Amino acid sequence: MKAAVLNAFGSPLDIQTLPDPVLSGAGNVIVDVVAAAVTSYAADVFNGSRNYLLETPVAPGAGGIGRVRQAGPDSTRLAVGDWVFCEPTVRSRDEVNSPDQILQGWTYRTEAALPLHRYYHHGSFAEQMLLPTENVTPIGDIDAADAGRWTVMGRLLVPFGGLIAGDLKAGETLVVNGATGGFGGAAVAVAAAMGAGRVVATGRNGRTLEELGRRFGPRVRPVQMTGDEAADRALIAKAAGGPIDMVLDFLPREATGGQVRAAALAVRLGGRVILMGGLRGADGDLGLNYNWLMHNETTVRGVWMYRREAIPRMIRMVRSGLIDLGQFQLAEFPLAEANAAVAHAAANAGPRQLTVLRP
Repeated sequence: MKAAVLNAFGSPLDIQTLPDPVLSGAGNVIVDVVAAAVTSYAADVFNGSRNYLLETPVAPGAGGIGRVRQAGPDSTRLAVGDWVFCEPTVRSRDEVNSPDQILQGWTYRTEAALPLHRYYHHGSFAEQMLLPTENVTPIGDIDAADAGRWTVMGRLLVPFGGLIAGDLKAGETLVVNGATGGFGGAAVAVAAAMGAGRVVATGRNGRTLEELGRRFGPRVRPVQMTGDEAADRALIAKAAGGPIDMVLDFLPREATGGQVRAAALAVRLGGRVILMGGLRGADGDLGLNYNWLMHNETTVRGVWMYRREAIPRMIRMVRSGLIDLGQFQLAEFPLAEANAAVAHAAANAGPRQLTVLRP
């Protein structure tokens, strides 16, 4: 099979011929990859600046859309040719309470997960993928020309996982902190589809915030952040116009703890704060006050990715029209132009931009 291979951090992707994956028996599925999303930060992963744990050489790519080529004997519903979503979060099967996890073709989280990374090594920047059976979910019949748009499932599912974990209810007021990025913008779309009564969308990019407000209507209240914690909290409270039930934080690595607190400390008595962003180092110390957390009865929870049951739920939301895949601006590249796709994704980051490889 042809694949775009990262031979070493800092080197460009190289189009190579790799051995076709081989079904090992039960528990595996081989998928012909039709479309794979390229994240806006892929260049930082590949140049090593993100310090992701990733053994090279590897065909990278976290998830995608494809068709079943071959399934193991324990697959009772999958059929050859089925259109499927390829879920990149692979979990070990021998410890249900605390499984080791990887993102296939992207990173392994701990040294204990390294054997898993080596077995399910190559990702979706390739013509074929070997995946665990449970990581393949049918999406129903689609037009092959629409496969690229369906890759946005991976972007939608991440905030959906946070909203499920935070138990967002219809009619509630949600703050999406960092709404101008890919995941933050997707969070606004998913929250609106779930029936949020009001979504306060925060960020630095005023033009992008205004676009979110126009696209989703009066339920979405854009708030351009100033960097002054107290002032920003006042702006958020004013836009909410009442009690804030939940905060979903997607602030990037470059943000500060103060920017998180500006939204987190605005929640009502008994409110929830879900952390899914990328703060690192000293800025990752949020400095939340013990006394305030206790008396305000606030739930603060970190969430990484999403549970598998979120996938069929999201497929139904798309199929029902609650999520419109047509809202995303799509740029597609053939596998041979993988490096151009990575550069395009970096230069065109945003809540509506979608860069896709078509292996």
